[in-house]
Amino acid sequence: MKTSLFVTCLTDTFYPRVGQAVVHVLEHFGCDVDFPVAQTCCGQPMFNTGCHGDARDLAKKMIDVFADSEHVVTPSGSCCAMIHDYYHELLKDDPAYLKRADAFIAKTHEFADFMLNVLKVDLAAAGAKLPEGAPTRTTYHYSCHLRGLHMTDEAVRLLNQIEGVDYAPLDKIDQCCGFGGTFAVKFAEVSGTLVRDKVNCIKQTGADVLMCNDGGCALNITGCLNREKVPVQTKHLAEIIAESLGLMNDE
Repeated sequence: MKTSLFVTCLTDTFYPRVGQAVVHVLEHFGCDVDFPVAQTCCGQPMFNTGCHGDARDLAKKMIDVFADSEHVVTPSGSCCAMIHDYYHELLKDDPAYLKRADAFIAKTHEFADFMLNVLKVDLAAAGAKLPEGAPTRTTYHYSCHLRGLHMTDEAVRLLNQIEGVDYAPLDKIDQCCGFGGTFAVKFAEVSGTLVRDKVNCIKQTGADVLMCNDGGCALNITGCLNREKVPVQTKHLAEIIAESLGLMNDE
């Protein structure tokens, strides 16, 4: 299955190991993965600040870059939701690009959704097992943008297929972490209150690992965990799966 990686800005800049893990996992399950080097921002920051013309230009660029891709997979629910929720609206007055936008939307998937609903993987059957000595108690932050993708518990279902994982449900799992892109800058006090509440919920689980599948949420929550001196690692589902299958070499 030919699959293209849309790595996203935050993953590329702050979490390159996540991008590597996505590639390793997809290839392990039979995907032929490529990386179109001309890819760029999905346009979400511009869209959120009202610069819709700039966002429209980036949307067209992304559609052009991935025109020949059979499937597009991204580790970021936020960027995937931008494509699914707003590209049609941005390009509604451009008939040629509107048709291409709909095709791009249909073939673009968030990582967990692609693994579970397209590849239909069974991690238990594949022998996924946490490495010896790895932290086992894991909780999960559900990022807000997954609602736009109509995703619910896909990541948790995959996590529970890995031998050795002790999943600890998070109170207020679907509550915003306070990042929200420019929201964290415009409403810093509200954002800070939300992320501190999120960290308190994480502490109550007794988890050693927080699974977070969105770069923005991960940056925000990890920053608060560090400030509050809470010893919890933040990992993407792709990293946990790759490690459980012995696909990572300390990348």
